[in-house]
Amino acid sequence: MTTRAGFVALIGEPNAGKSTLLNRMVGAKVSIVTHKVQTTRARVRGVAMEGESQIVFVDTPGLFQPRRRLDRAMVAAAWGGAADAEIVLLLVEAHRGITEGVERILEGLADVAQGRTVGLVINKIDRVQSEVLLGLTKDLNERFDFAETFLISAERGHGVDDLRSWLAQELPEGPWLYPEDQIADLPMRMIAAEITREKLTLRLHQELPYQMTVETENWEERKDGSAKIDQVIYVVRDGHKGIVLGKRGETIKSVSQSSREELTEFLGRKVHLFLQVKVRPNWLEEAERYSEMGLDFKDGN
Repeated sequence: MTTRAGFVALIGEPNAGKSTLLNRMVGAKVSIVTHKVQTTRARVRGVAMEGESQIVFVDTPGLFQPRRRLDRAMVAAAWGGAADAEIVLLLVEAHRGITEGVERILEGLADVAQGRTVGLVINKIDRVQSEVLLGLTKDLNERFDFAETFLISAERGHGVDDLRSWLAQELPEGPWLYPEDQIADLPMRMIAAEITREKLTLRLHQELPYQMTVETENWEERKDGSAKIDQVIYVVRDGHKGIVLGKRGETIKSVSQSSREELTEFLGRKVHLFLQVKVRPNWLEEAERYSEMGLDFKDGN
Protein backbone atom coordinates (compact mmCIF):
# COMPACT_ATOMS: atom_id res chain seq x y z
CA MET A 1 0.00 0.00 0.00
CA THR A 2 1.52 3.35 -1.07
CA THR A 3 0.43 6.14 1.23
CA ARG A 4 0.66 9.82 0.38
CA ALA A 5 0.47 12.87 2.63
CA GLY A 6 1.12 16.58 2.49
CA PHE A 7 -0.10 20.10 3.10
CA VAL A 8 -2.45 22.04 0.83
CA ALA A 9 -2.76 25.81 1.37
CA LEU A 10 -5.94 27.60 0.34
CA ILE A 11 -5.27 31.24 -0.48
CA GLY A 12 -7.47 33.99 -1.83
CA GLU A 13 -9.24 37.20 -0.95
CA PRO A 14 -11.48 37.43 2.13
CA ASN A 15 -14.85 35.75 1.52
CA ALA A 16 -13.63 33.78 -1.54
CA GLY A 17 -15.08 30.62 0.05
CA LYS A 18 -11.91 29.07 1.52
CA SER A 19 -13.54 28.07 4.81
CA THR A 20 -16.61 26.65 3.05
CA LEU A 21 -14.37 24.59 0.76
CA LEU A 22 -12.26 23.35 3.68
CA ASN A 23 -15.36 22.25 5.60
CA ARG A 24 -16.75 20.54 2.48
CA MET A 25 -13.46 18.70 1.84
CA VAL A 26 -13.04 17.54 5.42
CA GLY A 27 -16.71 16.76 5.91
CA ALA A 28 -16.87 18.55 9.25
CA LYS A 29 -16.99 22.10 10.45
CA VAL A 30 -13.43 23.05 11.37
CA SER A 31 -13.28 26.58 10.03
CA ILE A 32 -15.90 29.19 10.82
CA VAL A 33 -18.01 30.43 7.92
CA THR A 34 -19.63 33.87 8.01
CA HIS A 35 -20.36 36.66 5.57
CA LYS A 36 -17.98 38.99 7.36
CA VAL A 37 -14.55 39.40 5.84
CA GLN A 38 -11.44 38.39 7.76
CA THR A 39 -13.17 35.84 10.00
CA THR A 40 -10.47 33.20 9.61
CA ARG A 41 -7.59 34.41 11.73
CA ALA A 42 -5.42 31.42 12.42
CA ARG A 43 -4.16 28.77 10.03
CA VAL A 44 -6.84 26.16 10.60
CA ARG A 45 -5.80 22.72 9.46
CA GLY A 46 -8.40 20.21 8.40
CA VAL A 47 -7.50 16.64 7.49
CA ALA A 48 -9.25 14.83 4.63
CA MET A 49 -8.72 11.18 3.69
CA GLU A 50 -8.98 10.25 0.01
CA GLY A 51 -8.07 6.62 -0.73
CA GLU A 52 -4.54 6.10 0.60
CA SER A 53 -3.82 9.85 0.66
CA GLN A 54 -4.05 12.16 3.62
CA ILE A 55 -4.65 15.78 2.59
CA VAL A 56 -3.88 18.33 5.30
CA PHE A 57 -5.50 21.67 4.54
CA VAL A 58 -4.08 24.94 5.74
CA ASP A 59 -6.91 27.46 5.67
CA THR A 60 -5.24 30.85 5.64
CA PRO A 61 -6.69 34.26 6.50
CA GLY A 62 -7.90 36.13 3.41
CA LEU A 63 -5.23 38.19 1.68
CA PHE A 64 -6.00 41.90 1.71
CA GLN A 65 -4.28 45.27 2.14
CA PRO A 66 -3.12 45.25 5.79
CA ARG A 67 -3.57 48.37 7.92
CA ARG A 68 -3.23 47.36 11.56
CA ARG A 69 -0.85 45.05 13.39
CA LEU A 70 -3.50 42.29 13.48
CA ASP A 71 -4.03 42.65 9.70
CA ARG A 72 -0.28 42.42 9.03
CA ALA A 73 0.05 39.32 11.22
CA MET A 74 -2.89 37.70 9.38
CA VAL A 75 -1.41 38.42 5.93
CA ALA A 76 1.99 37.09 7.06
CA ALA A 77 0.24 33.93 8.30
CA ALA A 78 -1.48 33.51 4.94
CA TRP A 79 1.73 33.70 2.90
CA GLY A 80 3.50 31.61 5.55
CA GLY A 81 0.85 28.92 5.13
CA ALA A 82 1.41 28.89 1.37
CA ALA A 83 5.18 28.65 1.80
CA ASP A 84 4.78 25.65 4.14
CA ALA A 85 2.60 23.64 1.73
CA GLU A 86 3.33 21.18 -1.08
CA ILE A 87 0.30 22.40 -3.03
CA VAL A 88 -1.16 25.90 -3.15
CA LEU A 89 -4.72 26.49 -4.36
CA LEU A 90 -5.75 29.99 -5.39
CA LEU A 91 -9.49 30.50 -4.88
CA VAL A 92 -11.16 33.16 -7.05
CA GLU A 93 -14.86 34.07 -6.97
CA ALA A 94 -16.37 33.59 -10.42
CA HIS A 95 -18.69 36.61 -10.24
CA ARG A 96 -15.99 39.00 -8.97
CA GLY A 97 -13.29 37.95 -11.42
CA ILE A 98 -9.83 39.49 -11.36
CA THR A 99 -10.09 42.19 -8.70
CA GLU A 100 -7.24 44.37 -7.42
CA GLY A 101 -6.82 41.89 -4.59
CA VAL A 102 -6.50 38.94 -6.99
CA GLU A 103 -3.96 40.96 -9.01
CA ARG A 104 -1.85 41.42 -5.85
CA ILE A 105 -2.06 37.72 -5.00
CA LEU A 106 -1.00 36.74 -8.53
CA GLU A 107 2.08 38.96 -8.13
CA GLY A 108 2.90 37.34 -4.77
CA LEU A 109 2.36 33.81 -6.12
CA ALA A 110 5.59 33.87 -8.09
CA ASP A 111 7.53 34.00 -4.80
CA VAL A 112 5.85 30.97 -3.24
CA ALA A 113 5.47 28.91 -6.45
CA GLN A 114 9.04 27.60 -6.52
CA GLY A 115 9.11 23.86 -5.92
CA ARG A 116 5.39 23.48 -5.34
CA THR A 117 2.28 22.76 -7.38
CA VAL A 118 -0.14 25.66 -7.78
CA GLY A 119 -3.75 24.98 -8.78
CA LEU A 120 -6.55 27.40 -9.65
CA VAL A 121 -10.02 26.98 -8.15
CA ILE A 122 -12.82 29.19 -9.48
CA ASN A 123 -15.61 29.12 -6.90
CA LYS A 124 -19.31 30.14 -6.94
CA ILE A 125 -19.63 29.11 -10.60
CA ASP A 126 -23.43 29.00 -10.27
CA ARG A 127 -23.43 32.82 -10.20
CA VAL A 128 -22.16 33.42 -13.76
CA GLN A 129 -22.77 32.34 -17.37
CA SER A 130 -20.47 29.71 -18.89
CA GLU A 131 -18.87 32.13 -21.37
CA VAL A 132 -17.84 34.41 -18.46
CA LEU A 133 -16.30 31.39 -16.75
CA LEU A 134 -14.35 30.41 -19.86
CA GLY A 135 -13.05 33.94 -20.28
CA LEU A 136 -11.98 34.17 -16.63
CA THR A 137 -10.26 30.77 -16.78
CA LYS A 138 -8.34 31.83 -19.90
CA ASP A 139 -7.31 35.22 -18.41
CA LEU A 140 -6.06 33.73 -15.17
CA ASN A 141 -4.11 30.96 -16.89
CA GLU A 142 -2.45 33.50 -19.15
CA ARG A 143 -1.23 35.40 -16.08
CA PHE A 144 0.08 32.39 -14.19
CA ASP A 145 1.06 28.87 -15.18
CA PHE A 146 -1.43 26.90 -13.06
CA ALA A 147 -0.95 23.13 -12.96
CA GLU A 148 -4.72 22.56 -13.15
CA THR A 149 -7.96 24.55 -13.07
CA PHE A 150 -11.15 23.49 -11.24
CA LEU A 151 -14.58 25.07 -11.53
CA ILE A 152 -16.55 24.48 -8.35
CA SER A 153 -19.33 25.53 -6.03
CA ALA A 154 -17.99 24.88 -2.54
CA GLU A 155 -21.40 25.62 -1.03
CA ARG A 156 -23.24 23.10 -3.21
CA GLY A 157 -20.39 20.63 -3.53
CA HIS A 158 -20.13 20.78 -7.36
CA GLY A 159 -16.67 19.84 -8.61
CA VAL A 160 -15.26 19.31 -5.11
CA ASP A 161 -14.80 15.52 -5.50
CA ASP A 162 -12.68 15.99 -8.64
CA LEU A 163 -10.54 18.55 -6.85
CA ARG A 164 -10.06 16.22 -3.87
CA SER A 165 -9.07 13.30 -6.16
CA TRP A 166 -6.52 15.47 -7.98
CA LEU A 167 -4.97 16.66 -4.71
CA ALA A 168 -4.73 13.07 -3.46
CA GLN A 169 -2.74 12.05 -6.57
CA GLU A 170 -0.49 15.13 -6.52
CA LEU A 171 0.73 14.74 -2.93
CA PRO A 172 4.16 13.17 -2.35
CA GLU A 173 4.48 9.56 -1.22
CA GLY A 174 5.06 9.22 2.50
CA PRO A 175 3.50 8.21 5.82
CA TRP A 176 0.36 9.91 7.08
CA LEU A 177 0.95 12.94 9.27
CA TYR A 178 -2.07 12.52 11.56
CA PRO A 179 -4.11 9.63 13.01
CA GLU A 180 -6.84 8.71 10.52
CA ASP A 181 -9.70 9.82 12.80
CA GLN A 182 -8.30 13.28 13.56
CA ILE A 183 -9.98 16.06 11.59
CA ALA A 184 -8.12 19.12 12.80
CA ASP A 185 -4.96 19.93 14.67
CA LEU A 186 -6.39 23.10 16.16
CA PRO A 187 -6.69 22.57 19.90
CA MET A 188 -10.31 22.07 20.92
CA ARG A 189 -10.14 25.21 23.08
CA MET A 190 -9.45 27.24 19.95
CA ILE A 191 -12.19 25.58 17.88
CA ALA A 192 -14.63 26.30 20.74
CA ALA A 193 -13.57 29.98 20.75
CA GLU A 194 -13.98 30.17 16.97
CA ILE A 195 -17.50 28.73 17.17
CA THR A 196 -18.52 31.39 19.71
CA ARG A 197 -16.90 34.11 17.59
CA GLU A 198 -18.88 32.90 14.57
CA LYS A 199 -22.14 33.14 16.54
CA LEU A 200 -21.26 36.69 17.63
CA THR A 201 -20.48 37.64 14.03
CA LEU A 202 -23.77 36.25 12.75
CA ARG A 203 -25.81 37.82 15.54
CA LEU A 204 -24.27 41.30 15.49
CA HIS A 205 -23.98 41.92 11.70
CA GLN A 206 -23.40 45.68 11.14
CA GLU A 207 -22.82 46.46 14.81
CA LEU A 208 -20.01 43.95 15.16
CA PRO A 209 -16.97 45.40 16.90
CA TYR A 210 -14.17 44.19 14.62
CA GLN A 211 -11.60 44.53 17.36
CA MET A 212 -13.12 41.65 19.26
CA THR A 213 -11.71 38.25 20.08
CA VAL A 214 -12.86 35.20 22.02
CA GLU A 215 -10.65 33.08 24.22
CA THR A 216 -11.40 29.81 25.97
CA GLU A 217 -10.09 30.56 29.45
CA ASN A 218 -10.93 27.30 31.12
CA TRP A 219 -11.97 23.78 30.01
CA GLU A 220 -13.02 21.32 32.65
CA GLU A 221 -13.86 17.67 31.98
CA ARG A 222 -16.62 16.59 34.37
CA LYS A 223 -17.14 13.15 35.85
CA ASP A 224 -20.50 12.75 34.10
CA GLY A 225 -18.74 13.08 30.72
CA SER A 226 -19.83 16.67 30.10
CA ALA A 227 -17.48 19.62 29.60
CA LYS A 228 -17.58 22.98 31.38
CA ILE A 229 -16.16 25.72 29.14
CA ASP A 230 -15.46 29.28 30.29
CA GLN A 231 -14.86 31.86 27.58
CA VAL A 232 -13.98 35.55 27.59
CA ILE A 233 -14.99 37.94 24.82
CA TYR A 234 -12.47 40.78 24.67
CA VAL A 235 -13.53 44.15 23.25
CA VAL A 236 -11.58 47.43 23.12
CA ARG A 237 -14.23 49.87 24.39
CA ASP A 238 -16.99 50.05 27.00
CA GLY A 239 -19.51 50.86 24.27
CA HIS A 240 -18.63 47.59 22.53
CA LYS A 241 -19.33 45.67 25.74
CA GLY A 242 -22.91 46.97 25.68
CA ILE A 243 -23.33 45.89 22.05
CA VAL A 244 -22.12 42.34 22.82
CA LEU A 245 -24.31 42.04 25.93
CA GLY A 246 -27.43 43.51 24.25
CA LYS A 247 -30.56 44.80 25.95
CA ARG A 248 -31.02 43.01 29.26
CA GLY A 249 -28.27 40.61 28.19
CA GLU A 250 -30.38 39.18 25.35
CA THR A 251 -27.58 39.16 22.74
CA ILE A 252 -25.07 37.32 24.90
CA LYS A 253 -27.76 34.82 25.99
CA SER A 254 -28.67 34.06 22.40
CA VAL A 255 -24.99 33.72 21.37
CA SER A 256 -24.28 31.48 24.35
CA GLN A 257 -27.23 29.23 23.52
CA SER A 258 -26.39 28.77 19.83
CA SER A 259 -22.69 28.28 20.57
CA ARG A 260 -23.48 25.72 23.27
CA GLU A 261 -25.80 23.80 20.92
CA GLU A 262 -23.14 23.64 18.20
CA LEU A 263 -20.39 22.67 20.65
CA THR A 264 -22.61 19.92 22.07
CA GLU A 265 -23.16 18.55 18.57
CA PHE A 266 -19.48 18.94 17.62
CA LEU A 267 -18.16 17.21 20.75
CA GLY A 268 -20.97 14.67 20.94
CA ARG A 269 -21.60 15.36 24.64
CA LYS A 270 -23.21 17.86 26.96
CA VAL A 271 -21.52 21.26 27.24
CA HIS A 272 -21.92 23.89 29.96
CA LEU A 273 -20.80 27.18 28.43
CA PHE A 274 -20.18 30.37 30.40
CA LEU A 275 -19.40 33.64 28.60
CA GLN A 276 -17.99 36.88 30.01
CA VAL A 277 -17.30 40.17 28.24
CA LYS A 278 -14.19 42.12 29.24
CA VAL A 279 -12.90 45.47 28.04
CA ARG A 280 -9.20 45.38 27.17
CA PRO A 281 -8.33 48.56 25.28
CA ASN A 282 -4.93 47.27 24.14
CA TRP A 283 -5.58 43.62 23.33
CA LEU A 284 -4.51 44.26 19.71
CA GLU A 285 -1.03 45.05 21.05
CA GLU A 286 -0.72 42.04 23.39
CA ALA A 287 1.51 39.19 22.19
CA GLU A 288 -0.47 36.66 24.27
CA ARG A 289 -3.72 37.35 22.38
CA TYR A 290 -1.94 36.65 19.06
CA SER A 291 -0.56 33.30 20.18
CA GLU A 292 -4.10 32.34 21.33
CA MET A 293 -5.18 32.93 17.70
CA GLY A 294 -2.25 30.98 16.28
CA LEU A 295 -0.64 34.13 14.86
CA ASP A 296 2.85 35.50 15.33
CA PHE A 297 2.85 38.89 17.11
CA LYS A 298 6.21 39.80 15.47
CA ASP A 299 4.67 39.38 11.99
CA GLY A 300 2.53 42.45 12.69
CA ASN A 301 5.50 44.81 12.78
